[in-house]
Amino acid sequence: MNKINHFEKVISCLPPDIRKEIHNFDNEILSSLEEIRIYKERPVVLFASGKRLELKAVTHGEVISSILNNLMKFSYYAYEEDMAKGFITIDGGHRVGICGKAILDRGHVKLIREVSSLNIRYSKEVVGCSNAIKHLLFTDSSEKRTANNLLIVSPPGCGKTTLIRDIARCLSVERFKVGICDERSEITGMFNGKPSYAFGPMLDVIDGCPKAEGMIMLVRAMSPDVIITDEIGKDEDIRAIETCLNSGVSIVTTIHGKSLEDVKKGVIGPLIDRGEFKYIVFLTNIPQIGTVKEVIHG
Repeated sequence: MNKINHFEKVISCLPPDIRKEIHNFDNEILSSLEEIRIYKERPVVLFASGKRLELKAVTHGEVISSILNNLMKFSYYAYEEDMAKGFITIDGGHRVGICGKAILDRGHVKLIREVSSLNIRYSKEVVGCSNAIKHLLFTDSSEKRTANNLLIVSPPGCGKTTLIRDIARCLSVERFKVGICDERSEITGMFNGKPSYAFGPMLDVIDGCPKAEGMIMLVRAMSPDVIITDEIGKDEDIRAIETCLNSGVSIVTTIHGKSLEDVKKGVIGPLIDRGEFKYIVFLTNIPQIGTVKEVIHG
């Protein structure tokens, strides 16, 4: 299924006037669609190929709630917990960010009402996008074949999640036991117990679970060779990574940043200083999303 048809199920959930405007764009725009941003009482905005494209269509009244219900296929209770986190993951692995009035219960967000905007993010599978760094993924020796510890550093929107998705596929195809802790359902796009992408034969997924807990669960229960997770940022994440490394499990993870100096100032700094990551890979969106800017040997 090509990119346009793959996203058509999402576009079909939109009102006729919005669908018509989107379909008026040429295939180059449609095939590079990144986001559809829907605002109450304001024009709909598309992002594609680095361009901002404003539609004439304006959403009024209950239209946003209707769109959200269509995307969820009216299965509100199936998505209730995710909605409390400000997003849902729908069929195809696409992610829908949700803004509105937060309803609190004992200081925690219970749900979001009076939805004011949606951000439908097209989740892409780019098979082979890790080929440029495939030689960094594992090491063969006379004694053992080992997945390398990798840290992917990237500003938002430079393709780090798409990259680690393909890294997971590559390692699985190479017969490594891959465990993915997918806290926000972005890496695998799990839907009804199945990933939305091709990952190969050796994959275990903990979906919707906090990273620190999920990594430990995988180590204890699934004996992975390597654990892959996204956007490390908390002290407990670092402690979980240390537990994995001490258990002989390799780690591939990502963090927001632009430079080595940036990331060393954060919670992951001590792991970098100790040389725990064999390679640190920096991404950029120039000349295109997912470009490897630099690789540092840890």
